[in-house]
Amino acid sequence: MSLHQPTPILMAAIAQNSVVTLTYDLSVTDENQQKVLVEQAEADEPMVFLFGHSGLPEEFERQLDGKNAGDSFSFSLTPDQAYGDYDQQAVVKIPKQVFEIDGQIDDQMLQVGNYLPMADNEGNHMQAKVVEIGDEQVTMDFNHPLAGMVMHFDGKVQDVRPATAEELAHGHVHGEGGHHH
Repeated sequence: MSLHQPTPILMAAIAQNSVVTLTYDLSVTDENQQKVLVEQAEADEPMVFLFGHSGLPEEFERQLDGKNAGDSFSFSLTPDQAYGDYDQQAVVKIPKQVFEIDGQIDDQMLQVGNYLPMADNEGNHMQAKVVEIGDEQVTMDFNHPLAGMVMHFDGKVQDVRPATAEELAHGHVHGEGGHHH
């Protein structure tokens, strides 16, 4: 039996079908034009995604394209480059009985500020935020939580590797930091 020398894996730059691991701070500009930290992906729980298949804003991926492990990044996305402007039409009143399960409303679930999984008449799934709970109706906001906001990303590329055939077939990352089947 012969032993094979391990072949070194060449670190590739971020490109289509790369598995990318990032750490970052995400800040948004508030109504007073101040940056407010809203999310962090740190080394113990980094963001891991399949480049080109992530569903993230195109401009987010474009800003990272070609970077290597160890590279830092700092960029901002305007609403039109990310999740669009805040749409007042996406705030709707829904009859309260829609939220009943077996004739009861789960008061733990139906609370102002909670995000609930919802589906439209075509079966499209989305998240909506509970804005107000009335006696007969619940006001829900279907805007993306970051709609209308300028987003500022400051971070570092932790790792870049080619995606496996299985990851490409499934359209998402498997294993460490990814999806588990």
